Amino acid sequence: MYLPTSCLICAAGDVAFSVGMTTVSTLVSPVMTPLMVSLLASGTQITIKGLPMFVSIIETVILPVGVGFLLNYLLGKNKTFRELQKVMPGVAVLGLACVVGGVVSSQGAKFFQSGVVIFVAVLLHNGLGYLLGYGAGKLVGMNTSKKRTISIEVGMQNAGLATNLATTTAQFASTPESAIICAVSCTWHSISGTLLAGLFAMHDKRKEKVAGNAEAAAHSCSLNV
Repeated sequence: MYLPTSCLICAAGDVAFSVGMTTVSTLVSPVMTPLMVSLLASGTQITIKGLPMFVSIIETVILPVGVGFLLNYLLGKNKTFRELQKVMPGVAVLGLACVVGGVVSSQGAKFFQSGVVIFVAVLLHNGLGYLLGYGAGKLVGMNTSKKRTISIEVGMQNAGLATNLATTTAQFASTPESAIICAVSCTWHSISGTLLAGLFAMHDKRKEKVAGNAEAAAHSCSLNV
Protein backbone atom coordinates (compact mmCIF):
# COMPACT_ATOMS: atom_id res chain seq x y z
CA MET A 1 0.00 0.00 0.00
CA TYR A 2 2.85 2.39 0.77
CA LEU A 3 4.21 2.66 -2.79
CA PRO A 4 0.83 3.16 -4.51
CA THR A 5 -0.02 5.82 -1.92
CA SER A 6 3.26 7.62 -2.63
CA CYS A 7 2.48 7.49 -6.35
CA LEU A 8 -1.04 8.81 -5.73
CA ILE A 9 0.29 11.78 -3.76
CA CYS A 10 2.64 12.61 -6.64
CA ALA A 11 -0.17 12.16 -9.20
CA ALA A 12 -2.68 14.27 -7.21
CA GLY A 13 -4.90 11.24 -6.66
CA ASP A 14 -7.56 10.72 -3.99
CA VAL A 15 -5.69 9.10 -1.08
CA ALA A 16 -8.82 8.60 1.05
CA PHE A 17 -10.49 6.80 -1.87
CA SER A 18 -7.36 4.68 -2.26
CA VAL A 19 -7.42 3.67 1.41
CA GLY A 20 -11.06 2.64 1.03
CA MET A 21 -10.28 0.53 -2.04
CA THR A 22 -7.32 -1.12 -0.32
CA THR A 23 -9.41 -1.88 2.77
CA VAL A 24 -12.15 -3.56 0.75
CA SER A 25 -9.70 -5.55 -1.41
CA THR A 26 -7.85 -6.68 1.74
CA LEU A 27 -11.04 -7.87 3.42
CA VAL A 28 -12.27 -9.86 0.40
CA SER A 29 -8.84 -11.23 -0.60
CA PRO A 30 -9.03 -14.41 1.59
CA VAL A 31 -12.14 -15.44 -0.36
CA MET A 32 -11.55 -14.00 -3.82
CA THR A 33 -7.88 -15.00 -4.27
CA PRO A 34 -8.42 -18.78 -3.77
CA LEU A 35 -11.61 -18.56 -5.86
CA MET A 36 -9.97 -16.78 -8.81
CA VAL A 37 -6.86 -18.98 -8.72
CA SER A 38 -9.07 -22.09 -8.63
CA LEU A 39 -11.09 -20.87 -11.60
CA LEU A 40 -8.10 -19.76 -13.69
CA ALA A 41 -5.35 -22.25 -12.81
CA SER A 42 -6.79 -25.43 -11.34
CA GLY A 43 -6.27 -28.50 -13.50
CA THR A 44 -3.61 -26.94 -15.72
CA GLN A 45 -0.32 -27.62 -13.98
CA ILE A 46 -1.21 -27.55 -10.29
CA THR A 47 -4.11 -28.61 -8.11
CA ILE A 48 -5.54 -25.66 -6.21
CA LYS A 49 -6.94 -26.13 -2.71
CA GLY A 50 -8.80 -23.06 -1.57
CA LEU A 51 -8.71 -23.62 2.20
CA PRO A 52 -4.88 -23.63 2.66
CA MET A 53 -4.63 -20.48 0.54
CA PHE A 54 -7.45 -18.89 2.56
CA VAL A 55 -5.60 -19.66 5.80
CA SER A 56 -2.32 -18.34 4.36
CA ILE A 57 -3.91 -15.02 3.38
CA ILE A 58 -5.54 -14.70 6.81
CA GLU A 59 -2.12 -15.22 8.41
CA THR A 60 -0.19 -12.87 6.10
CA VAL A 61 -2.74 -10.12 5.45
CA ILE A 62 -5.75 -9.99 7.79
CA LEU A 63 -3.88 -10.92 11.00
CA PRO A 64 -1.10 -8.31 10.60
CA VAL A 65 -3.66 -5.65 9.68
CA GLY A 66 -5.73 -6.55 12.74
CA VAL A 67 -2.68 -6.39 15.00
CA GLY A 68 -1.79 -3.02 13.47
CA PHE A 69 -5.27 -1.64 14.17
CA LEU A 70 -5.13 -2.95 17.75
CA LEU A 71 -1.70 -1.43 18.43
CA ASN A 72 -2.76 1.86 16.90
CA TYR A 73 -5.87 1.87 19.09
CA LEU A 74 -3.95 1.05 22.28
CA LEU A 75 -0.74 3.04 21.66
CA GLY A 76 -1.78 5.63 19.09
CA LYS A 77 -1.12 8.53 21.45
CA ASN A 78 2.24 7.22 22.65
CA LYS A 79 5.10 9.40 21.40
CA THR A 80 7.57 6.51 20.96
CA PHE A 81 4.96 4.52 19.05
CA ARG A 82 4.29 7.45 16.70
CA GLU A 83 8.01 7.75 16.01
CA LEU A 84 8.18 4.05 15.19
CA GLN A 85 5.25 4.44 12.81
CA LYS A 86 7.28 6.91 10.74
CA VAL A 87 9.97 4.32 9.94
CA MET A 88 7.70 1.32 9.42
CA PRO A 89 6.88 2.06 5.72
CA GLY A 90 10.61 1.97 5.01
CA VAL A 91 10.94 -1.29 6.95
CA ALA A 92 8.04 -2.75 4.91
CA VAL A 93 9.66 -1.76 1.61
CA LEU A 94 13.00 -3.21 2.77
CA GLY A 95 11.29 -6.45 3.77
CA LEU A 96 9.60 -6.72 0.38
CA ALA A 97 12.93 -6.04 -1.34
CA CYS A 98 14.48 -8.92 0.64
CA VAL A 99 11.64 -11.26 -0.39
CA VAL A 100 12.00 -10.28 -4.05
CA GLY A 101 15.78 -10.57 -3.83
CA GLY A 102 15.49 -14.03 -2.32
CA VAL A 103 13.21 -15.17 -5.12
CA VAL A 104 15.49 -13.76 -7.81
CA SER A 105 18.58 -15.38 -6.24
CA SER A 106 16.94 -18.80 -6.03
CA GLN A 107 14.93 -18.78 -9.27
CA GLY A 108 16.76 -16.18 -11.35
CA ALA A 109 18.07 -18.77 -13.81
CA LYS A 110 14.47 -19.60 -14.76
CA PHE A 111 13.93 -15.95 -15.74
CA PHE A 112 16.69 -16.10 -18.34
CA GLN A 113 15.11 -19.20 -19.88
CA SER A 114 11.81 -17.45 -20.61
CA GLY A 115 12.47 -13.86 -19.57
CA VAL A 116 10.88 -12.23 -22.62
CA VAL A 117 7.60 -14.11 -22.18
CA ILE A 118 7.49 -13.31 -18.46
CA PHE A 119 8.24 -9.63 -18.96
CA VAL A 120 5.71 -9.24 -21.81
CA ALA A 121 3.02 -10.93 -19.68
CA VAL A 122 3.78 -8.68 -16.70
CA LEU A 123 3.91 -5.58 -18.92
CA LEU A 124 0.53 -6.35 -20.52
CA HIS A 125 -1.08 -7.23 -17.19
CA ASN A 126 0.20 -4.04 -15.58
CA GLY A 127 -0.56 -1.77 -18.55
CA LEU A 128 -4.07 -3.13 -19.03
CA GLY A 129 -4.70 -2.63 -15.32
CA TYR A 130 -3.84 1.06 -15.63
CA LEU A 131 -5.97 1.50 -18.77
CA LEU A 132 -9.00 -0.45 -17.55
CA GLY A 133 -8.90 1.21 -14.14
CA TYR A 134 -8.84 4.69 -15.68
CA GLY A 135 -11.49 3.67 -18.22
CA ALA A 136 -13.81 2.34 -15.50
CA GLY A 137 -13.56 5.62 -13.61
CA LYS A 138 -14.27 7.57 -16.79
CA LEU A 139 -17.21 5.31 -17.66
CA VAL A 140 -19.03 6.10 -14.41
CA GLY A 141 -18.20 9.83 -14.57
CA MET A 142 -15.64 10.12 -11.78
CA ASN A 143 -13.41 13.17 -11.50
CA THR A 144 -9.78 13.14 -12.62
CA SER A 145 -8.42 12.50 -9.13
CA LYS A 146 -10.53 9.37 -8.63
CA LYS A 147 -9.83 8.10 -12.17
CA ARG A 148 -6.10 8.31 -11.48
CA THR A 149 -6.61 6.56 -8.15
CA ILE A 150 -8.45 3.61 -9.68
CA SER A 151 -5.87 3.39 -12.47
CA ILE A 152 -2.92 3.18 -10.07
CA GLU A 153 -4.66 0.92 -7.55
CA VAL A 154 -5.78 -1.57 -10.22
CA GLY A 155 -2.48 -1.48 -12.12
CA MET A 156 -0.34 -1.86 -8.98
CA GLN A 157 -2.25 -4.65 -7.29
CA ASN A 158 -0.42 -6.58 -4.61
CA ALA A 159 2.33 -8.58 -6.34
CA GLY A 160 3.98 -8.78 -2.91
CA LEU A 161 1.13 -10.96 -1.63
CA ALA A 162 1.42 -13.12 -4.75
CA THR A 163 5.14 -13.56 -4.10
CA ASN A 164 4.42 -14.63 -0.53
CA LEU A 165 1.78 -17.15 -1.62
CA ALA A 166 4.05 -18.57 -4.32
CA THR A 167 6.92 -19.06 -1.87
CA THR A 168 5.09 -20.18 1.29
CA THR A 169 1.93 -22.03 0.20
CA ALA A 170 2.53 -25.79 0.02
CA GLN A 171 0.52 -26.33 -3.17
CA PHE A 172 2.95 -24.15 -5.14
CA ALA A 173 5.94 -26.23 -3.99
CA SER A 174 5.86 -28.22 -7.23
CA THR A 175 6.22 -25.03 -9.29
CA PRO A 176 8.75 -22.81 -7.47
CA GLU A 177 9.42 -20.88 -10.70
CA SER A 178 5.98 -19.27 -10.39
CA ALA A 179 7.46 -16.96 -7.75
CA ILE A 180 9.78 -15.35 -10.30
CA ILE A 181 6.79 -13.89 -12.17
CA CYS A 182 5.58 -12.29 -8.93
CA ALA A 183 9.05 -10.91 -8.20
CA VAL A 184 9.29 -9.37 -11.68
CA SER A 185 5.84 -7.88 -11.15
CA CYS A 186 6.91 -6.28 -7.85
CA THR A 187 9.90 -4.66 -9.53
CA TRP A 188 8.08 -3.52 -12.66
CA HIS A 189 5.06 -2.17 -10.75
CA SER A 190 7.40 0.04 -8.72
CA ILE A 191 8.98 1.43 -11.90
CA SER A 192 5.83 1.83 -13.98
CA GLY A 193 3.78 3.29 -11.12
CA THR A 194 6.42 5.92 -10.45
CA LEU A 195 6.63 6.78 -14.17
CA LEU A 196 2.84 7.03 -14.50
CA ALA A 197 2.58 9.27 -11.43
CA GLY A 198 5.32 11.46 -12.91
CA LEU A 199 3.43 11.72 -16.21
CA PHE A 200 0.25 12.74 -14.40
CA ALA A 201 2.20 15.39 -12.46
CA MET A 202 3.84 16.71 -15.65
CA HIS A 203 0.42 16.91 -17.32
CA ASP A 204 -0.93 18.96 -14.41
CA LYS A 205 2.03 21.35 -14.52
CA ARG A 206 1.60 21.80 -18.28
CA LYS A 207 -2.10 22.59 -17.85
CA GLU A 208 -1.28 25.08 -15.09
CA LYS A 209 1.32 26.73 -17.34
CA VAL A 210 -1.10 26.97 -20.28
CA ALA A 211 -3.82 28.38 -18.02
CA GLY A 212 -1.36 30.89 -16.59
CA ASN A 213 -0.26 32.00 -20.07
CA ALA A 214 -3.88 32.36 -21.17
CA GLU A 215 -4.69 34.41 -18.10
CA ALA A 216 -1.65 36.63 -18.66
CA ALA A 217 -2.62 37.15 -22.33
CA ALA A 218 -6.18 38.04 -21.37
CA HIS A 219 -4.91 40.51 -18.77
CA SER A 220 -2.58 42.08 -21.33
CA CYS A 221 -5.40 42.47 -23.84
CA SER A 222 -7.63 44.13 -21.26
CA LEU A 223 -4.86 46.61 -20.44
CA ASN A 224 -4.35 47.42 -24.14
CA VAL A 225 -8.04 48.10 -24.57
